[in-house]
Amino acid sequence: MTGELAPCSVVDIPGWRAHDHVGALNSFKRSCREILDAGSGFVRQPQFGGCRSDWQAVCEAGLGADAARRFFEDWFVACRVMDAARPEGMFTGYFEPEVEGSRMPSADCQVPIYGPPADLTIFTEDERVRSGFSAGRRLGGEPAAYLTRRQIEEGALAGQGLEIAWVRDWADAFFIHVQGSGRIRLREGGSLRLTFAAKSGHAYTSIGSRLVEQGAVSRDEMSMQSIRAWMTQNPGKARALMWENESFIFFREAELDDPSLGALGAQHVQLTPRRSLAIDHSYWMYGTPIWLDTEVPAGNGGAMQPFRQLLIAQDTGSAIRGMARGDVYWGCGEAAGLVAGPMKSPGIMTVLLPRPVAQGLGLVS
Repeated sequence: MTGELAPCSVVDIPGWRAHDHVGALNSFKRSCREILDAGSGFVRQPQFGGCRSDWQAVCEAGLGADAARRFFEDWFVACRVMDAARPEGMFTGYFEPEVEGSRMPSADCQVPIYGPPADLTIFTEDERVRSGFSAGRRLGGEPAAYLTRRQIEEGALAGQGLEIAWVRDWADAFFIHVQGSGRIRLREGGSLRLTFAAKSGHAYTSIGSRLVEQGAVSRDEMSMQSIRAWMTQNPGKARALMWENESFIFFREAELDDPSLGALGAQHVQLTPRRSLAIDHSYWMYGTPIWLDTEVPAGNGGAMQPFRQLLIAQDTGSAIRGMARGDVYWGCGEAAGLVAGPMKSPGIMTVLLPRPVAQGLGLVS
């Protein structure tokens, strides 16, 4: 027993018996193909993730399973997450913004979306300790901080041919950065899918928290929509606010197997709306089934509705830190944003660990 995970009966979880497990199984199968083919998530060992061999049998069984609920009940050990640092849990939402843009700059499309520059590098562990950054550039053979958001937006990377596309305004680009993916409706026709390629190494700073600290927006009213509204009302201050988040995201154009699904998550599989969850990868392995019991926005007026759902951990994010912390992927476009933007809910998180993983942690015999 770890003292942080409490084994429980999965069939006694409120809502479990009546739930439609098929969608979760389909999403899990995508994770299984990646685990069996590449297993990229095992390069860094999560605390409760086990090793790749612990997942082999369950993934092989999952790929051939058709009785979804029975599969999850037979192959996993359910454990309630007991996080002393955040006993109430915290669950937010994210989505894939869709904005207008072009492959070529124009008078009203002058904000670039960049691919990764050649001098950006992932640091070794020793370099991370010495520099305080996970990534950056080497100057004179020594690790150093990369360019800040302000430096890049003021043209430090211009002329290097890194531009993938151009969008209408800085806020559009900023929220694509925050979400880690996006779709651009091209004026030339068709659309362009963007997926995460690299980040600058600077720590993420929440501009929403900055607005709360300044008293510009109350904590209870904070959402992506309220940040957007503040920017519209304060155009002269908006750029300076965005620059407070020095972290900068670089993208690549995504060639996706299934256009109906979302962008690639950190596991390198396409995300599924309402079924994919971003987690703290220092605790949980990509592919972990996770039952959430929380609330989500139901529409205008601040109404909330219950959300009891089995999701699959397939992504992560700079702001997703802690055991009982998750970010639900809601899909693409304005409707998804209306749910994801204001979502900030406490709740209960129950992880389903493959039996060999649970045994290795001493949770079951």
